[in-house]
Amino acid sequence: MVQKLKIIPIYLLVLLFGHQIWANGVADNSQCLKCHGQVFYEYHNEWTDQIDRKPLNPFHHIDSTKLHTSVHKMFACVDCHSMEYETFPHSGELRLEEKYQCMDCHGGDETFAKFNFEGIEAAFMESVHYKASDERFNCWMCHDAHGYELALREDRPITEVVELSNNMCLSCHDNKFKYGLLSDDEPQDIASIHSWLPNQSRHFTKVRCIDCHTKVQSDLLVSHNILPKEEAVHNCVECHSSNSVLMESLYAHRAKESRAESGFFNAVVLNEGYIIGANRNKTLNFVSIALFGMLVIGLLIHATLRFIVSKKK
Repeated sequence: MVQKLKIIPIYLLVLLFGHQIWANGVADNSQCLKCHGQVFYEYHNEWTDQIDRKPLNPFHHIDSTKLHTSVHKMFACVDCHSMEYETFPHSGELRLEEKYQCMDCHGGDETFAKFNFEGIEAAFMESVHYKASDERFNCWMCHDAHGYELALREDRPITEVVELSNNMCLSCHDNKFKYGLLSDDEPQDIASIHSWLPNQSRHFTKVRCIDCHTKVQSDLLVSHNILPKEEAVHNCVECHSSNSVLMESLYAHRAKESRAESGFFNAVVLNEGYIIGANRNKTLNFVSIALFGMLVIGLLIHATLRFIVSKKK
């Protein structure tokens, strides 16, 4: 009983202390979010001795809700950004600050071995994005460091996974301002360049852009080797078959849960929808072939009898 009394306060202290760390982290970030979490920000103008209200650069706006639910939610802003940002107004030189990349924190760390960041980096450096833009194209062009969240590993519905993934692509390819950071050209209309794709809108909500535009890699949960547009998947059979490439990309993480015993090829896909050609039932296939065979035999018997009867006349 004495031991239990000694242990309880320790647990309480740990819980309280842990909560305090979390609370302080949010409080520290709230200082930054007073401006960066708003569409407009206010500050005291020492020259005019007035409160000025200015619109915030949309590229510097942080969605506080996403930040507090992201994979980086436990970090204070100055863990990644210079401590000098705690002084306002910020020094203009801070705009030239070199930003951390994923590998600066995750590279070579066994804690994150399951994510295979080294493999992701190698694949990315083979992608058309990197080769076309060299070091100007970095992780943050696609991934929002202030709002990135896991989707596939949290077993979210496939439609939600697809939406999150495709929004990353569209944030640039359907946004002339962001696209302009890397190119002087206007981004092409997504619907127009995919006009060859049948039932286009359904494909856009059921399949990720990267399922057609990347090279499938079995050692990566999400391939980062973006292919040139000429090498993207155009053959319907690559998805709509029992050997569907989607089983190695979009559905790869759930393949182990496949209900193969139900008799369906790629049965795991049935949890989310039906893909013509990819979802076939072995029993139904046999029954269909048997019925077709019986039909052919019946026609042959019918034709033979008619022939015999006509001969007798």
